[in-house]
Amino acid sequence: MPAVRAEKLTKVFDELRAVDAIDFQIEEGECFGFLGPNGAGKSTTMRMIHCASPITSGKLEVLGMEVNGSSRDIKAAIGVAPQENNLDPDFTVRRNLTVYGRYFGLPKEMLEERADRLLEFMQLSEKKDERIQEISGGMKRRLIIARAMMNDPQLLILDEPTTGLDPQARHLIWEKVRELKRKNVTVILTTHYMDEAERLCDRLVIMDHGKIILEGRPRELIDRVIGTDVMEIDEPTDGMEAYVKGKGWQYERTIDRMLIYTKEGQNVAAELKEHFAMSYYLIRNATLEDVFLRSTGRALVE
Repeated sequence: MPAVRAEKLTKVFDELRAVDAIDFQIEEGECFGFLGPNGAGKSTTMRMIHCASPITSGKLEVLGMEVNGSSRDIKAAIGVAPQENNLDPDFTVRRNLTVYGRYFGLPKEMLEERADRLLEFMQLSEKKDERIQEISGGMKRRLIIARAMMNDPQLLILDEPTTGLDPQARHLIWEKVRELKRKNVTVILTTHYMDEAERLCDRLVIMDHGKIILEGRPRELIDRVIGTDVMEIDEPTDGMEAYVKGKGWQYERTIDRMLIYTKEGQNVAAELKEHFAMSYYLIRNATLEDVFLRSTGRALVE
């Protein structure tokens, strides 16, 4: 049984179709990513999955239960780590966990044991008696994730879990996500960091304007959309662009450079050097960020 299954899932706000008849399936025990520019519909989709927003039409099952009619049972079985910091500033680190756990009707001994275990898991044991305003941003993010796990969820939703964190804190959270996967916890992730999605996600979708435009494993998407290499050329000429276009090579031209997507970077570079003088060029491995920008565009979305 899949952890989440959606068919023609739709969400409409007044005249806006925020999510437009999408289909997807998330398997048990995998890390599944939702990527997309601002306003793409990914956050709305996540809110429907954890029953914070009702669906307009279509079908959505979470852990084998229909969201229409089973929202209470679904909320009891999943954990949600929101993007915003909504920890209680009047409580200590540990008390933020135990008070939250009461919402699930857990006995006191279990609450305390689970809180201590999660603090250790997130490397926060030494900070358990500190108040929220006394700990760093990275610690707050780790505590929010620990809190989302107080009900021992089968499914964990992480909404941009590492935004604004330093590299050490990001890598620690990545380690913990991989550890959860090994324990067969299903993880749903949204992130604007493409390297994060590439490292953590077994599969992912890229959304734009309420629709899923790409779906697959990160490496497969890179090979399919980009190839293995990207050649970046500074200050290309119109003649160079005409040549590249005439060869049928996949490329993009930005304000100050040309990007050529290929599986034969060295051969492409050698051929161009025979015909054109290039002040600077670079051949690098293709990444998920290349896929994201090529599929959703490079214009800034506010």
